[in-house]
Amino acid sequence: MGVAGTPGYTQNRELSWLRFNQRVLEEARDETVPLMERMKFVAIFTSNLDEFFMIRAGSLYDMTEADNKKCDSRSGMTPGEQLDAIYQAVAPLYKERDKTYAEIKKQLRPYGVCGLDFKELEQQEKKYVRKYFKEQVLPVLSPQIVDANHPFPHLLNKEIYVVADLKKGSKSMMGIVPVPQYISDILCLPGNDIRYVRMEKVIMEHLELVFDKYEVSDKNYICVTRNADISPDDEAYADSGDFRCIMKETLNKRRRMAVVRLETAFPLGKEMEKYFCSRFGITPACIFRTKMPMKLGYIFKIAERIPESKKRALIDPPFTPQPSASLADGSVMEQVKKKDVLLSYPYESMEPFLQLIKEAAADPGVMTIKITIYRLAKKARLVEYLCAAAENGKEVTVLIELRARFDEQNNIDWSERLEEAGCRVLYGFEEYKVHSKICLITYREKGAIKYITQVGTGNYNEKTAKMYTDYSLMTSDQEIGEDAAVFFKNMSIGNLDGAYHHLLVSPKGLKSRVLSLIDDEIRKGERGRIVMKMNSLTDVDFIHKISEASAAGVKIDLIVRGICCILPGIPGKTDNLRVTSIVGRYLEHPRVFVFGSGADAKVYIGSADMMTRNTEKRVEAACPIFDERIKKRLIHDLHVMISDNVKAREMLSDGTYRKKAGDGRVNAQETFMKEALNARRPAAQVHKTEKTSLIRRFFRLFGRR
Repeated sequence: MGVAGTPGYTQNRELSWLRFNQRVLEEARDETVPLMERMKFVAIFTSNLDEFFMIRAGSLYDMTEADNKKCDSRSGMTPGEQLDAIYQAVAPLYKERDKTYAEIKKQLRPYGVCGLDFKELEQQEKKYVRKYFKEQVLPVLSPQIVDANHPFPHLLNKEIYVVADLKKGSKSMMGIVPVPQYISDILCLPGNDIRYVRMEKVIMEHLELVFDKYEVSDKNYICVTRNADISPDDEAYADSGDFRCIMKETLNKRRRMAVVRLETAFPLGKEMEKYFCSRFGITPACIFRTKMPMKLGYIFKIAERIPESKKRALIDPPFTPQPSASLADGSVMEQVKKKDVLLSYPYESMEPFLQLIKEAAADPGVMTIKITIYRLAKKARLVEYLCAAAENGKEVTVLIELRARFDEQNNIDWSERLEEAGCRVLYGFEEYKVHSKICLITYREKGAIKYITQVGTGNYNEKTAKMYTDYSLMTSDQEIGEDAAVFFKNMSIGNLDGAYHHLLVSPKGLKSRVLSLIDDEIRKGERGRIVMKMNSLTDVDFIHKISEASAAGVKIDLIVRGICCILPGIPGKTDNLRVTSIVGRYLEHPRVFVFGSGADAKVYIGSADMMTRNTEKRVEAACPIFDERIKKRLIHDLHVMISDNVKAREMLSDGTYRKKAGDGRVNAQETFMKEALNARRPAAQVHKTEKTSLIRRFFRLFGRR
């Protein structure tokens, strides 16, 4: 039974997210995964948890200050109760992570990858470290004492500080040393093996040289996590004519926000704990001791340094995104004019889309290129091609979202580069982020205006296209192009109420259309079928409609990577719902919606998760798939994911996950890599034996629905 006032088939979004991140940690414990890949999963788990505290815990912290009596509609919990539940749920995850890290670290030693404590160093190595510290580190340190004349400094978010008790005569005080951001996180020792000491340990070992006039005791190092949930919507737009200025001020403000977590390397004494709780305005529950590094970004650099002779045993076999089987050599633009093309990242390369923009930039028939951008890589050929198009006299419009969290500065820099090249740069809306992934090329052919439209599920980011799974549709369908033209016109004039024939666009039209498509399946009763893939699910209206569909007998499969606030298997409410989560080598990222089955199935891809922020507070776009060949391919992909019994987990009615059962071994991501490697095979096909096996397995698991 649910909490009073809740429907009984929903769960708290924050606790759901923590269960997802625990799934990431499970990958780190999986002994079938290569050791360095397991260590990367520990790093990803840690980075995820950092962002969770900065954003979600930070948001709840703000809510407790504003109105701590307002209850979450899914769990009936107040913001304060949710924070208490978070801190309680995170404590065992820390222990699990520390144990996992220690086991992997121990197993890496025989391969010559050794993270060392100072006491493990040989005498010559200790001399080397001490010399390096005195010559390269000590001159750039900024140590400080804390006493009546030296106030406690502002500690930056997610930076490490070495602290200690200092004594001089009868006076006692605290000493604080920031670990400089501009030196390496680790010090690698001479030799063929990768032996290293973390920089905070190097500094802590030599604190007597830093505070040479004091007695040093109780050495430790700490790291604070601050609330980073800042929305520029709260800023005074009227005070600035340049949105970039507002965003720069926002980034500066983020550095000064309230502390929501304190991490320490060693247990704090009672007095020190009391001092930090008072200083940061936190409770002891917000303090977490970690036996592993507080920052693990250096793991990715270490992985790059591993000798080729050892990489096979420690790292996943390399995979290169393949050329699209749907495209021949030659002009991409000319081929897309004749047929729709779907790219599947990272199994297929992003290159054809980039080539399309490059060709359009030089094509004399092309008049305009319009695109929405949410996140870009640090190095982006896409920007260079857009700039080249503007310099070639094309009208280039770029709607860039400066509020892409943690990528704000990168997007500010790119917006300036685009403007300098002559592109028209727009920044979206005051209260709505533009999260859509849509590009429109307008050209003239034989006197007629024609369109090529690209709609994707992921960002135009050339780096993450090799790490995230996503779809990218390129189509010359003129009705979709006309919708895209209306979309960009509406974005330019600030109109969120536009009407579209085919595109589903939030905040006004996407959710209502999705709910209507679910209603269509409800009317079919037990003949109804819904399969949807997304990253997160929190939208209450969508949740209630899915429950209504399940109660009507509709068979529903939701493939949800992360947060999922609907619980399956609740009698009379969600009996016909199954929820699958896949965590694997690549980050699952596509949004795909299928309503119905067989020839009548309606299939969409788009940028929106079924989260209230996406459906009501963002500009998102989803596009129908009209090409039957691509429809079959997407449905095939979804069925493979549902059949996964290696990296997939099935949600139980209490919100926990269990490994899926099934005959044979199905790893969806491995399957898609094999399909992509099968040179120039039609993309929607699989080998006859593979296909038969997958179909049989699907029907065994889910029946003929």
